[in-house]
Amino acid sequence: MKRSATAQWKGTGKEGTGKLTTQSGVVKNKKYDFRSRFDDGTYTNPEELVAAAHAGCFSMKLSFVLGAAGYTPRKIETTCTITLENGAITESHLDVKAKVPRMKADKFAECAAEAKEGCPISKLLNTNITMDASLM
Repeated sequence: MKRSATAQWKGTGKEGTGKLTTQSGVVKNKKYDFRSRFDDGTYTNPEELVAAAHAGCFSMKLSFVLGAAGYTPRKIETTCTITLENGAITESHLDVKAKVPRMKADKFAECAAEAKEGCPISKLLNTNITMDASLM
């Protein structure tokens, strides 16, 4: 499977603006600019999209890991925070909360750690990945 996204940029790095579009059309001509990356802008930015990708990928991987262990999650909620410092992504932090009937906290922690390591986006990122995982 291959997926793509397109970025269009006009102008200088600081004063210019861009638009992002994904192959599926879910993201279509969404604006991004310097302020949305490094200040208080209201548009999206690449780091926010990486956070969405990591949260989504991890949640699905955790569901697969839980299923393989004999559990069916009722809910998995993952927030990913990407840290950008000095022009580099220095951390991706996953904060996951899940409702999994009959599951004990230690087994959940083990499954979450396996999902963190096995998630394709985790494997892609060349950065420190941290996680807080708890059952609801």
